[in-house]
Amino acid sequence: MDKKKQNDKKKEEFEKEIIDLKNQIEELKKQVEDIKNKYLRALADYQNLEKRIIDEKEKIIKNANKNLILKLLPFLDILDKAEVFIKDQGLKMAKDELLQVLKEEGLEEIDVLNKVFDPEVAEAIDIVKGEKDNIVIEVLRKGYKLNNVILRVAQVRVTKNKL
Repeated sequence: MDKKKQNDKKKEEFEKEIIDLKNQIEELKKQVEDIKNKYLRALADYQNLEKRIIDEKEKIIKNANKNLILKLLPFLDILDKAEVFIKDQGLKMAKDELLQVLKEEGLEEIDVLNKVFDPEVAEAIDIVKGEKDNIVIEVLRKGYKLNNVILRVAQVRVTKNKL
């Protein structure tokens, strides 16, 4: 009997120990799952931070390009005016080369000549009598877009049927 009680007691202790171990295993599983979730959140946060940093770098570069291009536009205007008066192949080549470099950076001229006046892309400097209303008949200063964003509006002469 005494041995049976001892065995029963040992069995109870083992069962208790098994239950305790199962509880510990469940607690460890919860901790592992919690750590895993925290790790995944931290990884996602890090990846988002990397994307944000890359985007900010690109914005800084584009903004720096924008500022430089804005400073070069008056020079381009001067070359355009000089080309009208001076028929020199070297001048044309220099202007074309500058334009090519600026185009590679995303600059494009806004085409407004002989089109309906659009105040989004052009500024009317002068209004002259014409056959149709609101047609751009002359570009006084070219307008430009940089990466499809208006950098500078064109300055134009617009027609009005009745003055």
